[in-house]
Amino acid sequence: MNTGLIADQWDELLRVAGSLRTGAVRPAELFRYLADGGTPTPIGRALMELGKLDRSAYLASYFDDELLRRRVNTQLNRQESRHTLARKIFHGQKGELRQRYKEGMEDQLGALGFMTNVVILWNTVYIARAIEAIRAEGKKGSAADIARLSPPRLRPPDPTSPAAQRAAAT
Repeated sequence: MNTGLIADQWDELLRVAGSLRTGAVRPAELFRYLADGGTPTPIGRALMELGKLDRSAYLASYFDDELLRRRVNTQLNRQESRHTLARKIFHGQKGELRQRYKEGMEDQLGALGFMTNVVILWNTVYIARAIEAIRAEGKKGSAADIARLSPPRLRPPDPTSPAAQRAAAT
């Protein structure tokens, strides 16, 4: 990590940050400026070094903080569950985009995202109703167990199950 480069370019880095913050420069214009002709400018290299410093600080806190590791792992599991659900929904044509043009692929991906969100919404509503029905019976679920519930499941719960019938009645 080249801290000398960061120190030498510090005033420029602050100016760039201020320009982005105030909207005086658009990010796309900034990228062109930071990597003029494909080669990073001195301020671009300083920004990369600053990013390395930030990443190192994050990794140090990640390895030191068990709660942070658990939260990150939980989020990764939820995201992977969403991807698994999307793969199950997108089963036709072996899960491959077959359109020959960009707009067609975008349409397919948009429909996949929509259907994935529909299943997640349905599961969220179903889970909320099931929890309400369980609580209406006088039972209490622990907050920790409820926090671990995740709507992106491979398939929706069975609507003929007793819990679903109680939830539907409410």
